[in-house]
Amino acid sequence: MPIRAAIVVSTAVSAAAAALLLSAPQSQAAAGQERAAHCAERALTVRAKAATGRPTVLRVSVTNRTARACVVDRVPTVTFGGLDGAALPVPEGGTGGYRLAAGGTAYAAVRTIGDPADPEARRADSVTVAASAAHWGRSFTAGRLGTGRQVLVWEPVTTWWQPTARAADRVIGLD
Repeated sequence: MPIRAAIVVSTAVSAAAAALLLSAPQSQAAAGQERAAHCAERALTVRAKAATGRPTVLRVSVTNRTARACVVDRVPTVTFGGLDGAALPVPEGGTGGYRLAAGGTAYAAVRTIGDPADPEARRADSVTVAASAAHWGRSFTAGRLGTGRQVLVWEPVTTWWQPTARAADRVIGLD
């Protein structure tokens, strides 16, 4: 094949490849797979309940009710009534995302206080859980959680989202 024809063929192939890359979603072009968007709050169901026999441990879940995967924060945002601050992630370094499959559920465990007899314990009437810091979240009263009239709080921690409730329990030492 003459050199000029080879250049024309090569240029045509390169242009076709570039067109395919440009027409593909950015994530497919870069990573070869679909990149999930952030989950809309209205597309999620957030639940929370005290662990049976352990009113200082909450089991939290988030379910993606849509037909497409989406991303929530790697760590749920858990706040307590009118108290300042949120539960800290265990392990530390909780920035990033967690991919929820279509119809998928993720789980986290929250320890509200290490020692219920701690004299520095604070009391909250409710707990709010959000799958992402940008979401308002869903509030649960202490009675609805099953913690009694109030939730005892001191140095609370939360796990990262986990694929199972049992995995979340293991992270904070319940298994």
